[in-house]
Amino acid sequence: MSNSSQSIEITTNFINGHHSNGQTKTMDVLCPVDGSVLSKVVLSTKDDLNKAVKSAQDAFPAWSALTLKERVGVFYKFRNLLEKNIDELTEIVHLENGKIRSEARAEVLKGIELTEFACSLPQMINDEIQEVSKGVECRTTHMPVGIVASITPFNFPTMVPLWTIPNALALGNCMIVKPSEQTPISALKIAELFKEAGLPDGVLNIVNGDKDIVEAICDHPVIEAVSFVGSTRVAKIVYQRATSNLKRCVALGGAKNHLIVLPDAHVDMTATNVAASMSGCAGQRCMAASAMVAVGQVDHIVERICQEARKIKVGENLGSVISKEAKERIEKYITEAEAEGAKVLVDGRNVSLPGKEGGFYVGTTVLDYVRPEMSIAKEEVFGPVLSIMRTSDIDEAIKIENSSNYGNASSVFTQNGSMANYVMDNVSAGMVGVNIGVPVPREPFSFGGWNESRFGVNDITGKSSISFWTKLKKRTTKWNPEAWTNWMS
Repeated sequence: MSNSSQSIEITTNFINGHHSNGQTKTMDVLCPVDGSVLSKVVLSTKDDLNKAVKSAQDAFPAWSALTLKERVGVFYKFRNLLEKNIDELTEIVHLENGKIRSEARAEVLKGIELTEFACSLPQMINDEIQEVSKGVECRTTHMPVGIVASITPFNFPTMVPLWTIPNALALGNCMIVKPSEQTPISALKIAELFKEAGLPDGVLNIVNGDKDIVEAICDHPVIEAVSFVGSTRVAKIVYQRATSNLKRCVALGGAKNHLIVLPDAHVDMTATNVAASMSGCAGQRCMAASAMVAVGQVDHIVERICQEARKIKVGENLGSVISKEAKERIEKYITEAEAEGAKVLVDGRNVSLPGKEGGFYVGTTVLDYVRPEMSIAKEEVFGPVLSIMRTSDIDEAIKIENSSNYGNASSVFTQNGSMANYVMDNVSAGMVGVNIGVPVPREPFSFGGWNESRFGVNDITGKSSISFWTKLKKRTTKWNPEAWTNWMS
């Protein structure tokens, strides 16, 4: 890794415990903070993937034969290495993703929490055992799936890989990780730390690349399961391609999260939560509040939200977006909405950061009187933009939420408990909240939305991930030859 004042290094693959340049073809990794070339990343071929899969196959028998408690011993060491290296990991996320350093650090801390959950798996998984007939015993055992893959996005280059790696590996699988080609450095550092923690070579492999390597993962006959996090458009393609090749797959897509604000909502709490939700991580997260449905007379709350939004400044408490193309796309959404009649209350277009004019920045933007049929109201903007829609009726607000193709998250802001429960019961979203801008469940609860925000069953985090990363073996035994005989024996 380098910055603009250092020599450029190659972000390699990591196969069988070693760095691997793979083929000679590379692409630039840009630093969104200032637009400089941060690194060059290897663009892998099918041959590179085959080498990684062969490495995983060779490692699988010995790794899966260990007990769960033996395997998680590595993760205790890895967790401590994350803590020891938190400053370096934070800086990597800041430079390759553009998050401000406090957000980057929070992402690494979440990775530590995810690793701690994996360390708890021996206390969570207990074989089910029962004497089902006199002298006949049945039990279930969680067995690893085999060789699995995780395809991760740019917006959380440390956290999302750690959604999948610790649980999948602790449960006995061997894994291929394909990080975003825009943010490949964090995943490589994670692999290096796992090796330092004592993870056997071949258990975890990093294969960099673009669309071609994603397709190769979906098609590879040895890979048994694929997880994906990214846009809904690509999630659909990955899910269809992987399952058509008879793999299990869970693919998390995009979102259009609605915050429903009622007149009795606590003004300061609502304003700070909504502003933080729409602008955190520059709005580049599937849990961002990109739409607000204002029910009744809430102008006083909208005014306070705008005040909070104006306090959020690029380079101070707002990071960059990932690319020039992302900046242009986000600003185009704002301009089109304004042309269609939306009122721009806070305008984040055409901002730059002094001294880092080459960076990719969009300021916080608040649009009022957005109509549900506008593109900005329906599509995932993935930037620090809040679209406010108006309605006088709670059922109409719920109807607006439920008309979305997505179903990741929704929150309601109110001091009325029965109204809060009514909203949570009736919105079509997998994660719901009350008076919270980002209703992300914490471990051991699983992350996952509904509708076109997720394809497949189970989750890749939390308790329900156990069902995705394992397969059940059912054992029936009889040792007493004098036991009463029936149809079971």
